[in-house]
Amino acid sequence: MFDTDRLAAWLGEHVPQLGFDPITCAATGGISGKLAYLVERGSQRCILRLSSTTNGSGDGKALMRQARVLLALNGTDVPHPDCLGSCADESILGAPFYVTEAPLGWSGELHDGRVHHRAPFDGLPYGPGLAYAIVDGLVALANTDYKAIGLEDFGKPGSFLERQVDRWEAQLASYQALYGYTGRVLPGLDLVTSWLRANIPSESRPGLMHGDVGTPNAVFAMDPPAQLLALTNWDLATIGDPYLDLGWFCSQLRDTRAPQAGFEGIMVGMAGWPTRQELAHYYTERTDRDFADLDYYLVLAMFKSAVLLERVVALAAAGKAPKATGEMFAQLVLDGMANAAQIVKWRS
Repeated sequence: MFDTDRLAAWLGEHVPQLGFDPITCAATGGISGKLAYLVERGSQRCILRLSSTTNGSGDGKALMRQARVLLALNGTDVPHPDCLGSCADESILGAPFYVTEAPLGWSGELHDGRVHHRAPFDGLPYGPGLAYAIVDGLVALANTDYKAIGLEDFGKPGSFLERQVDRWEAQLASYQALYGYTGRVLPGLDLVTSWLRANIPSESRPGLMHGDVGTPNAVFAMDPPAQLLALTNWDLATIGDPYLDLGWFCSQLRDTRAPQAGFEGIMVGMAGWPTRQELAHYYTERTDRDFADLDYYLVLAMFKSAVLLERVVALAAAGKAPKATGEMFAQLVLDGMANAAQIVKWRS
């Protein structure tokens, strides 16, 4: 645990709007290698995100990168937790950290291989509204001028789509050196990567993207109707193609080309939810994107997600994550690759 007196002093100097009462801190869990704490100061609350490693590691730099995005989004209409301050000086708490507001709401929870939602959003009539609330947030993000908010040098938008397959294939291959993971056969991988290389959309408009959109990385208002208060966990944010965020989220939904009966997505209680195509029409009409490109972004999102989730499988194989977690993610990877391959076959 860090020195709460040091934190209190830092907050008093850099975030005086929280007041000067004694503080209490409670761990809320670790996300993507970052430690999260709920900090209460009198009647005020905030979230502290602390790097889990020190000595100028990539983890600390990644945390500061995330803080930069949140600070840039302050004042925009993109739903996000306002960043109240950040600190790269490890002498304060032993590692870089930043502080955000703490929206009063709820998030989706992943357990037993499925995402669960709080009642009454776990079924009709309010569940489907979550999808549109998320996409309204993605519309706001896609329509944000990243240069105007100071993120012109935040990523490399040039040839973004052309670089994606090589980028994620290299990450998949890196697990052997990082974790001693010999890997496994992923059915459909070659079909998917070949199709992605051959079907890059002719137009890709650069913009700020979140990178990991889903209800577990969002905060919703407690009471219906569905209202998105904030997209959270911006660890994978970059300047790329925001349409990929839409593909990432829609990959969790039913496709109009698949039968309605028997559909069971990763989220529990999806009766009445819009299909991928319905949400894509909603999104493209509001962002001036080409609906015809949807399949490409769906397949790319599924491929990228599979690579990222396979890292958890590798960690579990190396004894650095619970075996049960590794088994759960192993199946999610296979399901994602199968879904991507199915879209390719539909397009053939």
